[in-house]
Amino acid sequence: MRVPTAVITAGSLIGGWQLARRTGVRPLGGVVLAAGGVLAGREWARRTSPAVTGALAATYIGAFGLSHPLAKRIGAWPAVLAVSAITAAASYVAADRRP
Repeated sequence: MRVPTAVITAGSLIGGWQLARRTGVRPLGGVVLAAGGVLAGREWARRTSPAVTGALAATYIGAFGLSHPLAKRIGAWPAVLAVSAITAAASYVAADRRP
């Protein structure tokens, strides 16, 4: 069974943030984030070109980075949900959607 990378990216961003928040151990959230990135990256590499894979990886990493300053402006939950939605949409359009 093939799990859509949109689900992997959004789930790992939200899940990593929740794990770090609930446990107070930020590196645990980073483990979830890294695992999601590796899993999605493998699928992107299998399904798309190297350029698309690189762009999606940059989007995923950039979303994580953007969530921090965005959280200061709009709150943590809205920020994490926003960057997760953007990353999931990019993953869906570039890698998951069937031609």
